[in-house]
Amino acid sequence: MMTRRERLEAVFSGHKPDRTPILGGWIAAPAHIAALAEVTLDQYWEEPIDASIKAYRSLGSDGLIDIFVPRHRDDFRCVDADSYQKADLDIPLSECLTMIDAMPSPEAIEQAFAFESEYETFQASLITMQKRCGDMVWMPARWGAGAKITWYSQFGYENFFLVMGLYPERAQKLMEVGGAQGRCQSRLVARAVEEGLYPHAVLLGEDICSQQGPMISPKFMEQYYAPNLAYALQPLLDAGCKPVWHCDGDVRPLLDLLLASGVEGLQGFQPECGMTLDFVVTKRTRDGRPLLIFGPLAVTTELPVLSADEVYQRTRQAITTAAGKADLVLFTANTINPDIPLENIRAMHAAAGAN
Repeated sequence: MMTRRERLEAVFSGHKPDRTPILGGWIAAPAHIAALAEVTLDQYWEEPIDASIKAYRSLGSDGLIDIFVPRHRDDFRCVDADSYQKADLDIPLSECLTMIDAMPSPEAIEQAFAFESEYETFQASLITMQKRCGDMVWMPARWGAGAKITWYSQFGYENFFLVMGLYPERAQKLMEVGGAQGRCQSRLVARAVEEGLYPHAVLLGEDICSQQGPMISPKFMEQYYAPNLAYALQPLLDAGCKPVWHCDGDVRPLLDLLLASGVEGLQGFQPECGMTLDFVVTKRTRDGRPLLIFGPLAVTTELPVLSADEVYQRTRQAITTAAGKADLVLFTANTINPDIPLENIRAMHAAAGAN
């Protein structure tokens, strides 16, 4: 029997584990967490982190990507109207252009990055949470460790797309600034990997696709974004840490671009958008190696609507599909909300332990 860390690291390095590893952390349903942890909802709200760790341990999880705690006790969502990205932030386009012009150069961003103090904070957070998780591996997603392209969170969707379409020099600067910021964050993860505080794979990525495809032309991204993404990911690759890209929507038109930039794994693909496991396992890294997959069950078309037996069989089928073609870690496409029956969650995890 492998330890939880050994099991994950075996798959991250392309070797065969004793069973399919399991990642947890994205159950956004307090009632489910309480049931799995065998505590009351009142007890959950007293210590939601500890209750969640106990719940994921009961499912056989080998590692945790995150721990979702709702923003409000009477809700299940981790975002609300105040925190969710809005189409219009009431910022005039002219002000956005001024803000972009005032941004420091990519070189200045990297020179000003206080790496040692930032790493000290990151290191302490990893050590603290790893102690709480025990033998489950704490490996939080690091969304900033790629190259930022989702500037709509700062400027609003309308302004963002206007800049992308009408002001190519400003758009290019945003891509370069995003690459410099991402490289700074990648360096933190790379150091933690080298010190044994973080495993050899990290979840990252940018939501830049809808269910109809990319929100920005792949041609633009190939010219302006891909070089900066490659630059940002290089510290991870140098440390032997595989970047695993979160794939919301139809990412197929961007896959080759992402893989050529150094992405070595995928997570979150939606079968209703054509991103099926059968398709994904045919892809290879830029070095010709199989991809690392965190997945694949969908939280829209599979987990909420199938029976527990069907979920079990679908999970077993996924393990068979990936065998010899990709390195699989059992996870979900996105957040597990209360509409997914608890017995389906248990069935998915039980299937991984049946190797």
